[in-house]
Amino acid sequence: MHESLGTIYDEVLHRNPGETEFHQAVREVLDSLGPVVTKHPAYTDAAVIRRLCEPERQIIFRVPWVDDQNNVQINRGFRVEFNSALGPFKGGLRFHPSVYLGIVKFLGFEQIFKNSLTGMPIGGGKGGSDFDPKGRSEGEIMRFCQAFMTELYRHIGEYTDVPAGDIGVGGREIGYLFGQYKRITNRYESGVLTGKGITWGGSLVRTEATGYGTVFFAQEILRSRGESFDGKRVVVSGSGNVATYAIEKLQQLGAIVVACSDSSGFVVDEQGIDLELLKEVKEVQRGRICDYVDQRESAELGQGSIWSVPCDIALPCATQNELDDKDAAVLAQNGCTIVAEGANMPCTPDAVRLFSEAGITFAPGKAANAGGVATSALEMQQNASRDRWSFEYTEERLAETMRGIHDRCLETADEYDTPGNYAAGANIAGFTQVADAMLALGVI
Repeated sequence: MHESLGTIYDEVLHRNPGETEFHQAVREVLDSLGPVVTKHPAYTDAAVIRRLCEPERQIIFRVPWVDDQNNVQINRGFRVEFNSALGPFKGGLRFHPSVYLGIVKFLGFEQIFKNSLTGMPIGGGKGGSDFDPKGRSEGEIMRFCQAFMTELYRHIGEYTDVPAGDIGVGGREIGYLFGQYKRITNRYESGVLTGKGITWGGSLVRTEATGYGTVFFAQEILRSRGESFDGKRVVVSGSGNVATYAIEKLQQLGAIVVACSDSSGFVVDEQGIDLELLKEVKEVQRGRICDYVDQRESAELGQGSIWSVPCDIALPCATQNELDDKDAAVLAQNGCTIVAEGANMPCTPDAVRLFSEAGITFAPGKAANAGGVATSALEMQQNASRDRWSFEYTEERLAETMRGIHDRCLETADEYDTPGNYAAGANIAGFTQVADAMLALGVI
């Protein structure tokens, strides 16, 4: 790491103790910026990078609510408004027991660069709670969301901060959150949340966008090699929103998806995942991945790691640090050629290093999964103009955005003498746009 950047990283470690995911996200970016600060010393002279590593605002609040047994429950809510140099803060809300300040800061930091890469006028932020929606009734989820928004509403707005969904926050939760915002403010401010239902201000393709976008990015990698998805074996981790729609687009493009997973394990289906059955199990039955096996003769429960299933392309779409160096070594041995992150930072630093050594093309999440937030920005555009676009038009806008991100990563990697390095290209391209805006706005 460049000496001046090492000093900044040491300061981050000192000022944010115990926030290991945030440390990892910062280091991953700083490792790429040595050539940038050498070429553009103004970034360090004006302390742009130090300022970028410190959120503009960190909000932590209590969320009291009453469960179905009339017991008072207490959760903790977070919103980290990280950087608004390019536009209002934009980033999802995650409801999961693992959520704490370090997770939210890592996600918000990643969001800065992801949002920058889209070319849309949106800054970076993230939020959530340690509330777990699993096993909770509809009434409990509604009451929690209402309690959460009762505090959050005072910090957000279509020109200030625009949350969306993430793990544990889908269309149902967004509906309850928006309803409470509308109730408190007496304003039908559609642009304050994205991921809304289609009938009340949502955008077509938003549900599919992150999964579709990851596949579009991988498709561009293949196209640059003169290849396509046709007949390719693909493994997708997860079976939530991102994974489900990645599988859908992969199958439309001729790939064979042979495995997917959830937190309880993974399934292997050599005939290809039955997407309709997967949606039935996960979205209607609210079941586990083992229930898919019970209803599909060609499927079996996997043993060990999902990354041991031989494939040409791997799409980690579940959660952070799910794919480590041991998994990466197995993927390399089995002939995998592309890994594209559908989740946020699902590959450990050691795994990424091994991909490079093995000649596996690696597409980082801040580039490959930017389709979700890009389509959220399109939803904001539609809300602002009181308009609604067709599915086909919105999907083409998404595909066009992902092509642009892919090309920008490659061009930037070439410019800074790291040809073919999508991670370096994404970090540098995302950083320079935000940094230039910060210089233009002065020391604020």
